[in-house]
Amino acid sequence: MNHALPIVISAGDPAGVGPSVSLSAAYAFKDRAPSAIFGDLAQLRAEAQARGLDTSCLIERDERSLGDLPRGAVALVDTGRVAPRLIERRAPTPEAGQAQLDALERAARCVRAGSARALVTGPTSKAAISSAGHAFIGQTEFLARLDGRADDAVTMLFLGPRLCVALVTTHLAIADVPAAITAPRVMRSVRHLGAALTQLFPGRTRSLVVAGLNPHAGEAGLFGREELEVIAPAVAALRAEPLFADDSVRLSGPLPAESVFRAAERGEIDGVVAMFHDQATIASKLLDWGAAVNTTWGLSFLRTSVDHGVAYDAARTGTADADGMKAAVALALRLTAGRDG
Repeated sequence: MNHALPIVISAGDPAGVGPSVSLSAAYAFKDRAPSAIFGDLAQLRAEAQARGLDTSCLIERDERSLGDLPRGAVALVDTGRVAPRLIERRAPTPEAGQAQLDALERAARCVRAGSARALVTGPTSKAAISSAGHAFIGQTEFLARLDGRADDAVTMLFLGPRLCVALVTTHLAIADVPAAITAPRVMRSVRHLGAALTQLFPGRTRSLVVAGLNPHAGEAGLFGREELEVIAPAVAALRAEPLFADDSVRLSGPLPAESVFRAAERGEIDGVVAMFHDQATIASKLLDWGAAVNTTWGLSFLRTSVDHGVAYDAARTGTADADGMKAAVALALRLTAGRDG
């Protein structure tokens, strides 16, 4: 097959490492599947030339004409120019904030319309996008709303070689977390991680453990009652569902988070459902830094992303590490195998 549905990449903050790592990832996989990078066309071309990449495979396209990309191609979809002086600041600016949001939205609409097999997102700056006048708390929530879903209808997953973890709550102040932990949110996160594990590890029983919120998983109510009143009943209800009742995914919990993540590190369990952002991401970044992929489950399309930020310092010194973006593209290809079009 000479043509294939592309992986669509939003380049992220033009002042950060996003454009550089997006190009690296697109070039790394272009012979397996073409890519289309949404961003500042002039910046992307200049970056490719400065790095000595073979620019003969670069083609300019509109998002409406991506369905016939040849293998080996890297398409560039221009979503607007950002002044070089603003890019060189390597700091959040309203102009760069608007540019990265425009690229994200156009790329997402493209894959949602069926013109691509998956969306891979580069790192964005929440500060820059907010300074452009948008109420933006993260790409996960933005994509859920664009897809016509509530923020908590999707799940943030970090899928890595040593740890696969789902988040019940995402971008919240710690003080707001306990009230946000509800049975429906716990159940949604468990279902989504269970579904992801069945795709990642076909043909065998997968093990999934739900972590508690409180120290020692509440110690029978001594250190908090969320485990007794919310988390444990949710887990019990899930055991009656087909995915868990037939032991396709072996479900347990709530158990103390410190014990759960240690067991994951030893390879004794396949997935962990965490109650809040840093409970999940500290473990993920310690175990799988550069290899974990931020994945949004529950959208009408697949979205993967790097698990790091815009890294203005690395962009300034030209030391961007593209391993995370390459991992995000590799996982997108793996999870959409057979959807070449």
